[in-house]
Amino acid sequence: MSSEIIERLRKRTLQNFMDLLILAEMKKGSLSGYDVIGLVHKKFDLLVSSGTVYSLLYSLERDGLIKGVWDHRKRVYELSEKGEQNIEVITKVNEEAKNFLRNLSLLNANSHAKQIST
Repeated sequence: MSSEIIERLRKRTLQNFMDLLILAEMKKGSLSGYDVIGLVHKKFDLLVSSGTVYSLLYSLERDGLIKGVWDHRKRVYELSEKGEQNIEVITKVNEEAKNFLRNLSLLNANSHAKQIST
């Protein structure tokens, strides 16, 4: 039962942050919708629907974060200037969040160690 809950939470979390994943991956190069589906499956062992991926790509494009171009017979997406600026800010915030959590866990570990020694 608990593994089922954890799996649903993992899937929901990934879907909520898939836009950030896409933007971060586009920093490395352009992606098609099919590339995104494969990436998510490979990295997270989760198969997302093409409808989910393409609606997210269209939304990111409407928001001006990515731009779609035709490459032969398929549409590929790349970061726009606005997308690049946003991913830079997100990367900095991500590092700050990691440092905060790391410091918080160290604080908790030190506090626990002090309780044991007293």
